[in-house]
Amino acid sequence: MAYLGSRKLCIQVEKLCLELKNIVKVQSVSVKSVGINHGFCRPISTLVPRHNQIGDIQNGNCAIKNSRLLSSMLPNQPGSLLKENIDPYKLLEADLKDIYSDIRQKLIKSTNIEELQTIATYYFDGQGKALRPMIAVLMARASNYHEHKDQLLASQRQVAMISEMIHSASLIHDDVIDQSNFRRGKPSVNVLWSQKKVTMAGDFILAVASMMIAQLKNDNVTITLSKVITDLVQGEFMQLGSRETENERFAHYLTKTYRKTASLIANTAKAVAMLSGADDRVAEVAFQYGRNIGLAFQLVDDLLDFVSSSETMGKPAAADLKLGLATAPVLFACEKYPELDPMILRRFQEPGDVERAFKLVHDSEGLNQTKFLAKKHCNEAISLAQSLAASPYQEGLIVVGDLVLNRIK
Repeated sequence: MAYLGSRKLCIQVEKLCLELKNIVKVQSVSVKSVGINHGFCRPISTLVPRHNQIGDIQNGNCAIKNSRLLSSMLPNQPGSLLKENIDPYKLLEADLKDIYSDIRQKLIKSTNIEELQTIATYYFDGQGKALRPMIAVLMARASNYHEHKDQLLASQRQVAMISEMIHSASLIHDDVIDQSNFRRGKPSVNVLWSQKKVTMAGDFILAVASMMIAQLKNDNVTITLSKVITDLVQGEFMQLGSRETENERFAHYLTKTYRKTASLIANTAKAVAMLSGADDRVAEVAFQYGRNIGLAFQLVDDLLDFVSSSETMGKPAAADLKLGLATAPVLFACEKYPELDPMILRRFQEPGDVERAFKLVHDSEGLNQTKFLAKKHCNEAISLAQSLAASPYQEGLIVVGDLVLNRIK
């Protein structure tokens, strides 16, 4: 059996995960009602990667050999949670079919400035995973079924559109802040247009999304969705800072991850449940499901930054290190390699820091520990989904946990 890291660090991270629930200030769903397993330090032999898989990180003439985790992240591997014949995207094909074109039309109709229309619609080309709208619609239909309703409400589909608009606006702002060159395998917006125009286009998308929220005419839903934007801004500010001690760093990282990634998924899931007429318990189940899926998604994203090629991800490898960011794999690796501490504090700015940190992460258990923590959050999300009435949509929510955990880009 393989265990990840010391029991001390496992306990610390588990405490931080529990503290994060208090940070977002929501009522806890009872363990009895949703079957959550809070165990963290337990055997994970199914998560050990296959060895001798080689890849590169390019930085000048530097190429570092590293052991890939991609084989352990493919569907139907040991421990896979996938239900046969359930594909959430096929299940929701009719609901999601025109979602990108509908968003483009909303944006185009909201301004007569052609260049603004072009920039604002640039990332709504249908090439994204549409993960957030898919989860929103799945939760909407699962909640509706739970409440003995058959049809997807127009307001619920609008929330799905809003979720993708807020997400894409945040990507635009991220590209300006990070000076990115590529996004989804094509030139990023800030490469094609000036930073001022791109920033204003991101603001424009948020403004249109805000008007769409107001059109829902539901005060509780408006308050819920408004939290997403405040969380995004706070998360971005947190990413610009760091903490000195190990405990502070992980707490900082988890809170930042919730605000930048998980809040959007959690609050949109809660919003569509509220629109279904669900009671507070079901709305809370929806929120906690989205929170756990969102945290798992970002943990896997941080892992893929170390194990996927630029071609697969559509952005450079080790991008986070080059931006000076210490993500979960690095924070876990610090336990074995304390020399990472000063690198984190100087944000990997000295020559050779990125290459050395990249190698140390691969030489440690940091990637396995990150995958394990992601799986823990997926398991919690699945337990929550299982508390909803059985339906194809509830099964779809369960499958999403597997898709998030085993994605390769």
